[in-house]
Amino acid sequence: MPERGSELTISLVTMGQGDAVYERFGHNAIWVHDTLRHRDLQYNYGLFDFRQENFILRFVQGRMLYAMGGLDAAASMADYAAHNRSIWVQELNLTPAQRADLRDFLAWNALPENRNYRYDYYLDNCSTRVRDALDRVLGGRIRSSMDSVAAGTTFRFHTARLTTNDPLMFTGLMLGLGEPVDRPISRYEEMFLPLAFREHIRSIRVPGPDGHEIPLVRSEQTVYLSTTPDSPAAPPFWLPWYLLIGVLLGGLCWYCGQRIVSSGGARLGLAVAGGVWSFLAGVAGLVLAGLWLLTDHTAAYRNENLFQFSPLALPLALLVPLAAYGRDRALRAGRSVALVIVLLGIAGLFFKLVPGTRQVNGMLIALALPANLGLWLGLRDAVRRRVSPAGSGSPTA
Repeated sequence: MPERGSELTISLVTMGQGDAVYERFGHNAIWVHDTLRHRDLQYNYGLFDFRQENFILRFVQGRMLYAMGGLDAAASMADYAAHNRSIWVQELNLTPAQRADLRDFLAWNALPENRNYRYDYYLDNCSTRVRDALDRVLGGRIRSSMDSVAAGTTFRFHTARLTTNDPLMFTGLMLGLGEPVDRPISRYEEMFLPLAFREHIRSIRVPGPDGHEIPLVRSEQTVYLSTTPDSPAAPPFWLPWYLLIGVLLGGLCWYCGQRIVSSGGARLGLAVAGGVWSFLAGVAGLVLAGLWLLTDHTAAYRNENLFQFSPLALPLALLVPLAAYGRDRALRAGRSVALVIVLLGIAGLFFKLVPGTRQVNGMLIALALPANLGLWLGLRDAVRRRVSPAGSGSPTA
């Protein structure tokens, strides 16, 4: 009588990147081929539904529910290929007993009462669930092989390089992610990325039938190869561009503040540039503070960008336009608030010297600090022009 599980073939299926932001990190699944029942199921831990009850609220709170389920393997792979996403299949060297154990576990996990789980972008996602399901039947072999091996990367490193196709999304993620994503990670943790999982699993070895170790991956095949270019191997160095934007914005505010008395264009420029920047920076600060204090988005905790993007900037969104059009009290109040924001930004810069700090946010400092400094200089000089005799432009003490 055939050994239980000998009728099964287990494969790791890896899908490449898609166009949507939630597809940029790739995907994977476990393919169970059953010759006895003539069944091919692809167990996928990345199922979610925008129509799910309280989806938006759960997303904001960092409590989003994902689900797993068994899908028809051929139909699933055809769908990914139709969306121009690469597909690779790695057949695994598992014993018949391990194959049967994995099949039974996946079937149990797919039951309605077991299928949902609390999603975490880095620590508990569709790829780590696949990793852990395989590691369970392998007796922890994946973890023991990979957990002590440094990947030489961080969660931010991969997030940055995989989102360079969308500069606005890239900037938003770099702004919102806090210090936790900048710690060095192991290869085991790097398996949160399906393509890293596909790469690292090749080096794992397991006991063979004769007791000698053999590769976990028995064979590999490419089912479909996308025509989309691969993402860069490392994040881009965009700091000079962020610095240029910050200097131009700050320089515009300073220039307009110096000419606020004599030029209607300068008043408009200060009102628009200073007001819009302050609004965006203030809203960003509120969001960063809210993510840290009010949600379960642990990747956004301890965010040093709050030094540069402070909720204190929100009042300036009103004070700067009022100041630009002749409200002296608004001008003086705006100058004081702007100075506090600049001092916070400088404190954030010096905070980088504190031992143990590791957040990678140089690009955001390069953007915000010159912009905030220029706005304060513009408001400071506008006050001096207003109090000088006949608006002559001669500064007073």
